[in-house]
Amino acid sequence: MTDTGDKLGAVAQFADAHNLPLRPRPHTLRLRRLGIDTHQELVVYMRQDCHICRSEGFAAQTRIQVSANGKSILATLSIITSNLLAHGEAGLSESAWRLLGAEEGSETSFSHPPLVDSLSLMRGKIYGQRLNTDSAHQIIQDIVAGRYADVHLSAFITACSGGSLNRDEMTALTRAMVTTGSRLDWGDRLIADKHCIGGLPGNRTTPIVVAIAAACGLTIPKTSSRAITSPAGTADTMETLTTVDLDVPAMQRVVEREGACLVWGGAVDLSPADDILIRVERLLDIDSEGQLVASVLSKKIAAGATHVVLDLPVGPTAKLRSQADGHRLASALRTVASAMGLDVRIMLTDGRQPVGRGIGPALEALDVLGVLRNDPSAPQDLRNRAVGLAASLLELVLKFSPKQAAEKAAEVLENGLAWRKFEAICEAQGGLRPPPHTPHTHPVLAEHAGLVANIDNRTLAKIAKLAGAPSAKAAGLELHTPLGAQVEKGAPLFTVHAESRGELAYALEYVRAHPGVIRLETDA
Repeated sequence: MTDTGDKLGAVAQFADAHNLPLRPRPHTLRLRRLGIDTHQELVVYMRQDCHICRSEGFAAQTRIQVSANGKSILATLSIITSNLLAHGEAGLSESAWRLLGAEEGSETSFSHPPLVDSLSLMRGKIYGQRLNTDSAHQIIQDIVAGRYADVHLSAFITACSGGSLNRDEMTALTRAMVTTGSRLDWGDRLIADKHCIGGLPGNRTTPIVVAIAAACGLTIPKTSSRAITSPAGTADTMETLTTVDLDVPAMQRVVEREGACLVWGGAVDLSPADDILIRVERLLDIDSEGQLVASVLSKKIAAGATHVVLDLPVGPTAKLRSQADGHRLASALRTVASAMGLDVRIMLTDGRQPVGRGIGPALEALDVLGVLRNDPSAPQDLRNRAVGLAASLLELVLKFSPKQAAEKAAEVLENGLAWRKFEAICEAQGGLRPPPHTPHTHPVLAEHAGLVANIDNRTLAKIAKLAGAPSAKAAGLELHTPLGAQVEKGAPLFTVHAESRGELAYALEYVRAHPGVIRLETDA
């Protein structure tokens, strides 16, 4: 043993004999849970005067391998210049903490990371090389493992944008995203699913479609996302009514009991690469057709679906701006779905205006309840759209004729079977509860009379988010004037809902700065 080893051994024996805690070894630090939410970005925090930070030459934004309890992650370094951390401590972002499986105070080592081989494949894509099954898998595997910093993710997303992925590459990317996450197995049963590509406020058809389909005997284990940049996702809306963060065994129990579920996909680890890529896509404001195809289909396949109806809204302020855009995306979806053995039906739908009246989790939940309960005041556009999508699913899975499917979907809604099935699903997931209401509302009034000629979906969604949605579940807005409606001066165009006066004022200030969100035309 060396002199250094002798000294360290003596120190350890002395500490043990006197019941004293040992300081971390020279190459380790104790972990602190700082509670910093960086979404999916993995971040490690060190003091500026940390001995490891200085001896290893770590600087802000350095990529560091963090190892504890036999597990390792790669994280980006942020330097702390205050006393947030004590000497001998390091912190992790919440995402890094969860992925590492860290424990408070555990000794953790930090080192320069090994080379990430797939980065050369990513750079090859930038210079025009095609992805194949192997290269796509290596890249996606490293992304899921947290080996890509945000700058690498941005480069990969950009390299795959602008129509640069052909159909074979889309298929390879889809397959890679499926194989790097969990996959549900429902045996030999036909498994139905329905998905909308988003971009249309209030389009909360999924809970209604699931209830109708399950009431007709279909098996439909529906996993849905939370909002990323929209005022609500299906999981956000359902969370105002029941429990949605079920794990896989709980989800399977609900499906075995009721034939369907409505749960948050993030709790069941389906296609985890998709959530990581979407976060950076939204920051870049890039909608890559190829990655959209891989995103949608990988999650359907991972959930065990065999038959899927896809809703593609088309409109000037929707995600798809023209019919040509819609047909091109539909063609790509069909090609890749066929290669993956998935039976799909695609519907190009009207995306010129929001669907229903509510925009925001609780307000959309009220619309859903109104339709399922056959309330005469429920929004008929939401009802008709949901019935049409459910009928398409019955055609696809049960091989009904269009007439049979439309009649059956409408019948189970009108006779209350869909509502009773929805109640049963919610009870199986933890109980049905009423959605919350906001204490603060304010109508936005028409400045002159006229016909509603245009509605800006994106600006309406922005107003709902500024009011607090989706974090504030009861926040958002209620639309009173659909396209084609005749409006009198002083009539309410929409009402903003907020959980605090500050958020209400913030949203209304934005409304005043953007007066053309609902455009009225006059004869004069």
